[in-house]
Amino acid sequence: MQLIALNDLHGNLDPVEGPAGRVQHRGEKGGVQAGGMGQLARLVDAARGGQRASLTVGAGDLIGGSPLLSALFHDEPTVQALERLGLDVSSVGNHEFDEGPRELERMARGGCHPEDGCAPGGKYEGARFPYLAANVTRVGGGEPLLEPYAVKTLAGGQRIGFIGVVTKDAPQAINASQVRDLEFHDEVPVVKRYSEELSRAGVDAQVLLVHEGEAAHGVAGRGDCDADGPGSRLRGRIKGIAERTPGAVDLIVSGHSHDSYECTVTDPSGAPRSVTQADSFGRSFTDLRFRIGGDGDVVRKSVTARNRVVPASGAEQPAMRKLIETWRARSAKVADRTVGHISADMPGRGSKEKETPLGSLLADAQVEATRGERAELAFLNPGGMRADLVRKGDGAVTFADAFRTQPFGTPLVTMTLTGEQLLSVLREQFSGANADDPRFLQLSSAIKYSVDMGRSGAARLLTETVQVKGERVTAGKKYRVTVNDFLANGGNGFSTFTEGTQRDGGSVTDLDALVHYLENNSAPDAPLDPPAPGRITFLAG
Repeated sequence: MQLIALNDLHGNLDPVEGPAGRVQHRGEKGGVQAGGMGQLARLVDAARGGQRASLTVGAGDLIGGSPLLSALFHDEPTVQALERLGLDVSSVGNHEFDEGPRELERMARGGCHPEDGCAPGGKYEGARFPYLAANVTRVGGGEPLLEPYAVKTLAGGQRIGFIGVVTKDAPQAINASQVRDLEFHDEVPVVKRYSEELSRAGVDAQVLLVHEGEAAHGVAGRGDCDADGPGSRLRGRIKGIAERTPGAVDLIVSGHSHDSYECTVTDPSGAPRSVTQADSFGRSFTDLRFRIGGDGDVVRKSVTARNRVVPASGAEQPAMRKLIETWRARSAKVADRTVGHISADMPGRGSKEKETPLGSLLADAQVEATRGERAELAFLNPGGMRADLVRKGDGAVTFADAFRTQPFGTPLVTMTLTGEQLLSVLREQFSGANADDPRFLQLSSAIKYSVDMGRSGAARLLTETVQVKGERVTAGKKYRVTVNDFLANGGNGFSTFTEGTQRDGGSVTDLDALVHYLENNSAPDAPLDPPAPGRITFLAG
């Protein structure tokens, strides 16, 4: 038996440009630019060759945060591409909820968009593969929003059950306005419930598709995940989930953290169980192979797993290429409009620095766009920038390039924070929900501060160094701060933003801000330079 697994595609039908599109697995040098659905489809075809039984599965975030090519048509092109790839089943991820539960249900079941109508090509029929959401219910409800599991029957009559869940922490990564009517439940008790239901139905081969990943990024580049014992180098919530998931579940396919790994984690009985994840954006896929015994269950000792890189330079499957080019032609008029010029690459998503050139550019643009609300400074969550801004040809930036970095079209909100609240926001980068994995906000040029990463928690912020417009921040002074609506609602653990007063805005989006900034501050003979670093100073510790 073979399972082809992918996760966190985020509607990237084309290879991702810049550092965010590179991937390096253990034993490889330098890494390669990777991705592209045409390239992925060709390699998946090759991997399936000679297999008696093969299924293709997803672990969430296959859509959402997508480039213009897919997002312009509400990700219907990506669903079509996944159908052409042969996707059999997928769990939901947090980004499947970006436009709320009604839009997710439309993506799963069909129908034209309620505002934009039908996309070119006719009425959308819904995904041919089931989307699973076992641990998501309406508030106060007992039944899942979508199907909790799916059972696939092989040619030989063997049955495999797939249970799909999303991280219970999904609300921290979704705009609160979109999920107020939903509850996200603890994964393991829900998996136990439906695993037992499958077992009672005689389905002994079981796979968990879970949109939750490791916390310490780079497992694939650091060597064998099991080098010092089963799952010894795996960190984060996925390890606890894998250790507590009932033993009837034979394999765990995960997503969410965008990094690949092939690990073994022991189940509650102490038996080893495979836990895998592929790289995001279609840069790799996981090739799992195993035997199903005469009792209909997975023979765990037979399980092998390998993440296979998808080089962007590789040949494409003709049918997939034709599908993508059809949608590209439909989007060309909007996508190809030049909105500005840059003098050099501006790494963002793919940058290894905490303060990124693209993040600084986006924050500066948001301040300029909200001067009418008296904005002085701006913050951007790192997940709000989805790509790198790569210089091509004469440096022209198209609308599609800009959209790729800010695909959510999130409204901007300008609020008043006291100096103490401003310091609290900066401390939340290293404390609370972000204590174990610090999350550095991107910031505009008016604010500067220093951190000592040798300290722990909120103490990492050196309070006396925080300045706005060259003056030290004081507790009682008030500041006008712009953030996107996601942060304004307390996203990513930045709850202090919900305390902001005198809120204005909502009519200008983050994408509007970037496009207008490029239009107003660059020209063919005067391209925009990357912002100078130094807004955050890191002490030696």
